[in-house]
Amino acid sequence: MAGRLADVPRRGGQWLVATDATGVLGYAYFAPYHTRSAYRFTVEDSVYVREDQRGRGVGARLLARLIEAAREAGKRQMVAVIGDSANAGSIGLHRSLGFVEAGRLRAVGFKFGRPLDVVLMQRALDAGLPTLASRD
Repeated sequence: MAGRLADVPRRGGQWLVATDATGVLGYAYFAPYHTRSAYRFTVEDSVYVREDQRGRGVGARLLARLIEAAREAGKRQMVAVIGDSANAGSIGLHRSLGFVEAGRLRAVGFKFGRPLDVVLMQRALDAGLPTLASRD
C-alpha cells in the first residue's frame, strides 16, 4: 500500500481520503489507465469504503469528487476495473455516477479461493474526446 501511495501521484494520479473521528472512512484514487501515450487522456479509478461505512454515501462522495479532479486534470475518460462481477455495491456506485458496463473478462482474477470475472465500466468526462489543440 505504501508503494501505491507513492506511485499514484508520481504517475499523474490523485488520491482522496475521507476521514472522521473514527479514522479513515474510505479512499479513492485515479491513475493512468495505461502507460502508452495513446491512453494519456484515460484514467482508471479505484474506490474503497470501510465495511461499516458502506451504504452511507462515502463512496459516492469520493467518486464524484474524483471525477471532478480527473476533469480538472484534463482527462477525458474514466475506467473502472471491478475485480468481482458479484460486487453489486461497486457496480451500483459506478452506475449511479454515469458509468456504463463496457465488458466482462471471464475468470481473469482469483481471490478468496475462487476465480473472479472482472467488470469493466466506463464514463466519459465532459465530451469524452480530447480537443484538437491537445492532439499530437
